[in-house]
Amino acid sequence: MTDLLKGKVVKVGIADMNMIKPPHSIRTSGLGSCVGVVIYDEKKGIAGLAHVMLPDSSLAKSGQINVAKFADTAVKELVHLLVKEGARMPFLKAKLAGGAQMFQFASGGDLMRIGPRNVDAVRKELSELHIQIISEDVGGNSGRTIQFNLDDCLLNIRTVNKGTKNI
Repeated sequence: MTDLLKGKVVKVGIADMNMIKPPHSIRTSGLGSCVGVVIYDEKKGIAGLAHVMLPDSSLAKSGQINVAKFADTAVKELVHLLVKEGARMPFLKAKLAGGAQMFQFASGGDLMRIGPRNVDAVRKELSELHIQIISEDVGGNSGRTIQFNLDDCLLNIRTVNKGTKNI
């Protein structure tokens, strides 16, 4: 069966977020150091995906910030939107992918470790909200494309030069 018959694929861009209900699935590509975090309520049939670029909104320039861009604001906002649409806090679960170290730096220390810092920041936010991480595919040095399907709650991950897997 093709995606056309199952429902449409909702695409989420970089520093963006969106939600789905069956029969749709949700996808983002270009996950290098970025983290794709899927939060879902299986019983209510609702899921959301945020494509997080940076760990902390304090890194933002002044003015209006894009809440989807930062781990500390994206996770909270996505949960808020899901609950507003009927998801229940105690039943929310998460899956994440990405957070690769795409480039090796001779110096720069922790500041240049954007991928691992993004993963840590997303985990911290989920922990503070008491949302269990069911599975993850993070780190390494390859880019990823992910697609989440509410029918089976599987996250399909295509990793550059490494094939495809479901978690």
